Amino acid sequence: MDPDNRVPHHETPSLGNPDLPPEGMENIAGDPASTRMTGPRNPVLESQFPSAVTAPGTDISTQPFFWSSFNISPRRQQRGGWAREVTQQDFAISDEIAGVNMYLEPGGIRELHWHQTAEWAYMSRGRCRITTLSREGLPSVDDVESGDLWFFPAGLPHSLQGLGPDGAEFVLAFDDGEQSESNTLLLTDWFAHTPPDVLAKNFGVAQEAFKDIPLHNLWIFPGDEPGELEDDQAAAGVEWGATNPVIFRLSRSQPRYQNSGGSIRIADSKNYTASKTVAAALTIIEPGSMRELHWHPNADEWQYYLQGTGRMTVFNTGPHANTTDFNAGDVGLVRRNLGHYVENTGDVPLIYLETFRSDHYEEVSLANWLSHLPPKLVSQHLNIPEDVLATFPRGAQGIVPLR
Repeated sequence: MDPDNRVPHHETPSLGNPDLPPEGMENIAGDPASTRMTGPRNPVLESQFPSAVTAPGTDISTQPFFWSSFNISPRRQQRGGWAREVTQQDFAISDEIAGVNMYLEPGGIRELHWHQTAEWAYMSRGRCRITTLSREGLPSVDDVESGDLWFFPAGLPHSLQGLGPDGAEFVLAFDDGEQSESNTLLLTDWFAHTPPDVLAKNFGVAQEAFKDIPLHNLWIFPGDEPGELEDDQAAAGVEWGATNPVIFRLSRSQPRYQNSGGSIRIADSKNYTASKTVAAALTIIEPGSMRELHWHPNADEWQYYLQGTGRMTVFNTGPHANTTDFNAGDVGLVRRNLGHYVENTGDVPLIYLETFRSDHYEEVSLANWLSHLPPKLVSQHLNIPEDVLATFPRGAQGIVPLR
């Protein structure tokens, strides 16, 4: 036996123990003392990450942590609503996407503003009225509800207002990991930092008109719940057909993949022309099923978990392979080209968003790749008989159902 790695020289790697020295609990059954943890522990936190404490034997080494969560993000609370965010400052691996989880009470207003990045959003519950301008200066006023998207290109002004009876909760994805919801260009800030005579000259009114403007920004504040959508559209001068649709009914769209194991719905510039810099997939995985082994060659995958519990393993160069667990409110990140899968580990459907900083969705399915190679070539790689390979799925599945 080698005194450094404690592996007998005659021992050879096997399935579930592909590396030497072996890793994982099942590979140290003969050395129980090596599992002992006698230092300070947080059992509540450990209970959320069982795959980190007891990793599969196929995990190897470490890589940048690909888990974060809105659940540990400070919540900025004001009258009218709240927001919490996960940016690259908090989640170093995520340099392409920053995320915000926000709630607006009925009538609550996210004040008129714009960003230096594009804003993509998914409504997780409730209803919201949104306003914006197109690049041509034409207005849009729309109502969105659970399962809907909106997209505002960088630099275009907009507002958000919660509708009854439950207000609006949503997640925002900005196409820059450093973007913060606390770093936006706000209407009230600009007014307060512009000389009154300049405001008067710009709007053609007396300076007296600006004597009561706020001298601090509002950010989120309570307001009167808006009336009928058609009335606001008429007041804003909306011209039907004059602008591309700002919103998209993702949850009502046709699935790209659907079977007994779940479904995947895609929104990108092919079916949602407004969304030029963010593509997305709404993924539902039934209990016992899994998102198939795959990777994305064109962008990092930024995930937001809406419901249920899941487990994901990410395969990296090195090799590195690590597994961690996800719950509702958590955020995951998989670098482009890294292999991964997601399993539903609970007893309710696992629902999560996959978002990408790209105008289109791309995916490479491992099963699809192997099914389009000469069987003899694959057999020589994996030592699997060709007649067994013939039973593998042919083509991409998206979701692998429970069998």
